[in-house]
Amino acid sequence: MKINLKIWRQKNAEDKGGFQDYTLDNVSEHMSFLEMLDVLNEDLIMEGIDPVEFDYDCREGICGSCNLVINGRAHGPKHKTAACQLHMRNYSDGDTIVIEPPRAAAFPVIKDLVVDRSAMDRIVEVGGYVSVNTGQAPEANLIPVKKEVSDQAFDYATCIGCGACIAACPNSSASLFTGAKVAHLNSLPQGQPERDKRTIAMVEQMEKEGFGDCSNFAECEAVCPVGISISAIAEMRRDYMKAIL
Repeated sequence: MKINLKIWRQKNAEDKGGFQDYTLDNVSEHMSFLEMLDVLNEDLIMEGIDPVEFDYDCREGICGSCNLVINGRAHGPKHKTAACQLHMRNYSDGDTIVIEPPRAAAFPVIKDLVVDRSAMDRIVEVGGYVSVNTGQAPEANLIPVKKEVSDQAFDYATCIGCGACIAACPNSSASLFTGAKVAHLNSLPQGQPERDKRTIAMVEQMEKEGFGDCSNFAECEAVCPVGISISAIAEMRRDYMKAIL
């Protein structure tokens, strides 16, 4: 089928950038969205044109690298589906698809559709861990944890760090991402000794990185490819208030 593409091209963070139009006449409905971009890049290379830079790794919806904004929606039209798991059968012959990078002040463009998401890494670095000396920790399975607690912690732990929540938020807030990382460890017995320190450090680092504040639009939950609930934000806010009081 024929697909018309309008793709954001930008040389670097200082470049103004803009949309470029492309057309593919040989798109199979069985292609994944990223395979379609591979075909486009093969054509561009044959024509001596720089290929479109886009980020990916596992192509299995696990790593979170593939966050693209597709027709105005992070990861595209399918609910709980990462861009790498999106297939061209979701589109029709002659469709126009607009592809751009996730927009946020804390996500400077590296090139084209690739942005620097290291701000999210720095949030995790300041508190997203449990400090236990190697060889001294008891076997984790020996620590009793209620099933509902372990289920909740696991749900929060499924965050893949793609940044879709930030791209979708009108305020470019990282509250769902940070909330999931905070609530995951704060839910478990192993995370209790550093609970207050962790919560304060991660929330304050989020603010330092220039992310906006949460206004409860819930756009983050709507586009999250793994379906993390905004209850994570409520957990983070509750723990933060307890920690600072």
